[in-house]
Amino acid sequence: MNTASADEPRWLSDEEQRTWRAFMHATTLLEDHLDRQLQRDAGMPHIYYGLLVQLVEAPRRRLRMTELAMKAKITRSRLSHAIARLEKNGWVRREDCPSDKRGQFAVLTDEGYAVLERVAPGHVAAVRQALFDRLTPEQQKALGEAMQVIAEGLQPEGAGADLPWLR
Repeated sequence: MNTASADEPRWLSDEEQRTWRAFMHATTLLEDHLDRQLQRDAGMPHIYYGLLVQLVEAPRRRLRMTELAMKAKITRSRLSHAIARLEKNGWVRREDCPSDKRGQFAVLTDEGYAVLERVAPGHVAAVRQALFDRLTPEQQKALGEAMQVIAEGLQPEGAGADLPWLR
């Protein structure tokens, strides 16, 4: 029972603190593990791989920059920087949007597609080894459900939502 007044912080219980620290520890290590695998195999960070995956799954391998930022859960500024790097590698190109002079599309090139084809098997193996092979099917289901609840709670709808892709 929490007896703190409304003005006092709601401190984490010992069990919540253990869970929070385990979550932070695991997600930091997992992101580093995946980043190192992709840097070794393709010379790109995990975030860039995620952008290429979003594009390969899109119709005609293209997305508006604003939609790509939303799907990647990153700021438009960070996306612009990442796309510039991917363009330099020849993996993505930008195209102007014919219906909106301010809008642009990010388009996955054939070279970018080839990089994904080459790197995806190793990436899937790294994800499987680091995450899914360590969990029972029940734990996988519980993790997925918990992450969905957390993600939904952090993406409020409506005006005034402070989400990365709106910044």
